[in-house]
Amino acid sequence: MTAVKLPSSGRLEPSVEPNEGESCYRHLYLVAEHEDGILLPVTFEMLGEARRLMDDFNSKYSSQEKVVAIALGDNIKKMCEELIFYGADSVICVENPNLRYPINLVDTKIISQVAMDRDHASQISPEYGRQFRKPRFMFFSADNVGRHLSATVLAELGSGLASDINKLVIDDLEIRHEHKTKGQLLKYEKILQMYRPDFSGFLWTTILCLDNRNPTIKREYHPQACSIIPGVFPPIRRDPSRQGLIIGHNIDSNYLNKQVSILSREAVKSAVEYDNRKAVVSFGRGIGNSPEQNIKLIVELAKELDAEIGVSLPISKKPYAVSEPLSSKYMSSDRVIGTSGRKISPSLYVAVGVSGAMQHIAGMRDSGFVIAINPDEEAPIKNECDIFIKGRVEEVVPLLLAEVKRQKALEVK
Repeated sequence: MTAVKLPSSGRLEPSVEPNEGESCYRHLYLVAEHEDGILLPVTFEMLGEARRLMDDFNSKYSSQEKVVAIALGDNIKKMCEELIFYGADSVICVENPNLRYPINLVDTKIISQVAMDRDHASQISPEYGRQFRKPRFMFFSADNVGRHLSATVLAELGSGLASDINKLVIDDLEIRHEHKTKGQLLKYEKILQMYRPDFSGFLWTTILCLDNRNPTIKREYHPQACSIIPGVFPPIRRDPSRQGLIIGHNIDSNYLNKQVSILSREAVKSAVEYDNRKAVVSFGRGIGNSPEQNIKLIVELAKELDAEIGVSLPISKKPYAVSEPLSSKYMSSDRVIGTSGRKISPSLYVAVGVSGAMQHIAGMRDSGFVIAINPDEEAPIKNECDIFIKGRVEEVVPLLLAEVKRQKALEVK
């Protein structure tokens, strides 16, 4: 393995000279997530996007860089084969009974060591192995485990992190920046442009991880890394004929946390089950004229339709004062539809007072039939629905309720 040193900063550093140029950064590494050897959907999604990005990258830059998955766990060799079938070129397999359940402190140390292992890099691509220092790019999932792990790993590796990403592009950019380039217009090559919607959901924020080219503060930042929101990118089709390399990694016993022992672990499911409902009624800031009463109307409508209740992202921040039972039950992050929450595909989706920000649309676009209620006929949700009803929540929902009840009464007769 590559020798490592521990400087006063506390971060792991490879025993090579800094500022070797971009040639010492290679490949796209991603951290696979699983439950007892069963890969989570977000892992397939990360693999699919990694495969597409690196295929384009290699074609554009005439290179042969790889998609490398890192897998930690116990008895996971079969799972590592699946990572190859779903798009990885190589898998670094770290097996140990103590790694069955994630422990951030342990996983951070191991993943950081793996990411700088020159011997592994030499097996993955002999032509790049001698110069290898760190991955060029790195992916994590933006779930409860991945958000924490990505932050601690990138702190160890001494680079930046973009969180909750839902769009990725690799390209060359010309940048002028007061501090990064000392005001000079400079070309940065092979830059991972990481996009996420801002809080409003209507504007994209582009996040870049750029080297300091200013001679007075010169420093390189790699890997360029991000956590990816589950449900955003489509996986590629499983191909059992794909060939790849599985590399075993022997961990340093000093990296195992002997002070913590997990005897059992149970995943707690969300109290909100969208998958079991054919209809979903969501509400947004359009309830603001009379939030307490409007939420009660929406709850009643959802009950009549046998629907689950969803919300837009701003509602989860509790922008309106309502009674505690309504606030805790319905204005929660578990109910958020969109890239910052859940992706759903009900047969019927009713958007009540939802403007239609891009991050919300991404979560409900696969719905079968969409009804939108909004007083603004220019609201973006109008372009995503089958029926648009112009009107305020308190005006339209009572009429819908009355008609649904009438139709149900007719069915009984």
